[in-house]
Amino acid sequence: MGTLLQFREYFRSNRYSLAPAGSEIGAGDKPKKPGEKSMITASELREGMALRIDKQIYRVIEVESRAGAAKMGGTVRARLCNVRSGRIWDQHFRPQERLEDLELERRKMEFLYDDGTTCTFLRLDSFEQVEFPSASLGLAGKFLQPGIEVPAEFFEGEPISVVLPDTVEARVISTAPPARSQQDSSSKEATLENGLIIQVPLFVAPGETVSVDLRTGRYVERVRTQHRKGA
Repeated sequence: MGTLLQFREYFRSNRYSLAPAGSEIGAGDKPKKPGEKSMITASELREGMALRIDKQIYRVIEVESRAGAAKMGGTVRARLCNVRSGRIWDQHFRPQERLEDLELERRKMEFLYDDGTTCTFLRLDSFEQVEFPSASLGLAGKFLQPGIEVPAEFFEGEPISVVLPDTVEARVISTAPPARSQQDSSSKEATLENGLIIQVPLFVAPGETVSVDLRTGRYVERVRTQHRKGA
């Protein structure tokens, strides 16, 4: 229940608007003509963007720029997720290589269930069921509970990604002592309320709530009672 309340509380804030993503036009920007593609260079890639490459749509998960030596040009390494299959693709681009950037629309959805391969949501504006490959949600899928409302991004009616916070809180069900080979270790295994096992500091006890980074699955901090009351 704690995770459900935290998701609801997070998305009640003004951090995410349900207006079409990327619809704002800056003072120096020119509005695109109907049918005109939006192009960017690889050096402008950012996490969360959506690209179309060889008629396939990808979401950018990670971006890393590497400078070249001497006259050698640098490279941009991008980890991409195919929104249809959920497959991960690590690709390298030249910094000035041009890519098609997709403008996304944001809609609110309610999570229904996960059958192990597909996460099913309900669009609250049309009451249509929408499916995402479970792999495309990564660890976040393990923290979703039925009834949670989250924003999702679409391109021309096709679901692209679910917008989730970077961290989420979860209750610790049980902990294990450090293994014999790790007596000097400062961490131990902990099982969370959703069954996920992570490494936590030795001072974390069962029944306490911890914050977990959804991008890495790693422990962030212990959530103190007074912090939760004031949140």
